[in-house]
Amino acid sequence: MATGRLAGTVAVITGASSGIGEATAHALAREGSTVVLLARRSDRLAAVVDAIESDGGQARSHQVDVTDASAVTEVMRAVDEEFGRIDILVNNAGYLANGPALEADLGDWQRMVDVNVTGVLNTTHAALSLVTQAVGHTRGVADIVTVSSLAGRRVPTLESNVYSATKHAVTAFSEAIRRELVAKHVRVGLVEPGIVRSEMTTGGEKYAPDATQGDPLVAEDIADAILYIVTRPEHVAVGEIVIRPSEQER
Repeated sequence: MATGRLAGTVAVITGASSGIGEATAHALAREGSTVVLLARRSDRLAAVVDAIESDGGQARSHQVDVTDASAVTEVMRAVDEEFGRIDILVNNAGYLANGPALEADLGDWQRMVDVNVTGVLNTTHAALSLVTQAVGHTRGVADIVTVSSLAGRRVPTLESNVYSATKHAVTAFSEAIRRELVAKHVRVGLVEPGIVRSEMTTGGEKYAPDATQGDPLVAEDIADAILYIVTRPEHVAVGEIVIRPSEQER
């Protein structure tokens, strides 16, 4: 029988095949949550599930693109059939393609909107009824946590135009549903990281943040912030956590 602060809970995590999503899956599973991992790369998902189960945790996976609303709905139906609820939803899937507007590929702009905004909307909408059903089952609350960015609070560089716009949109959406869901005992929180070492920041893209230098955050730092939010006593709701490397000025 699972033990830990999240024993008996079910957590759904998007973008869970690597980076922050993978680290979050491990962190929640170690605290007793059964984690349901969503991502596009089925081979990577299988490897993460194997690693969690080898460590004594419980995990499931579904290959899905969060931009496909009907596919996300089907996954949530499967989660409903197996578990009947979602105690924790972590919206983590994201896409970055910075660059000056004059040089931009419209397809890159659209992809950022599709993943960073529409993906959050698709997943949250499909999961909401299952999240509200979880309240009172194992805890007095349920949680929705979205991984945003410092770019959701300001425009860090000129080249982060659309990326920053998508993260600002997520901030507004999260605040709106937070206020709507307060009476249902669903907590809604944001984690807003600075520079994190990830596939997006170590690939050498011209306008992407460079996490190959200095001492950036790592995925486990963000997972730890998410874990903090979802393990607070039921009367405590953490709305936002801004987390940046100690040496990051802006």
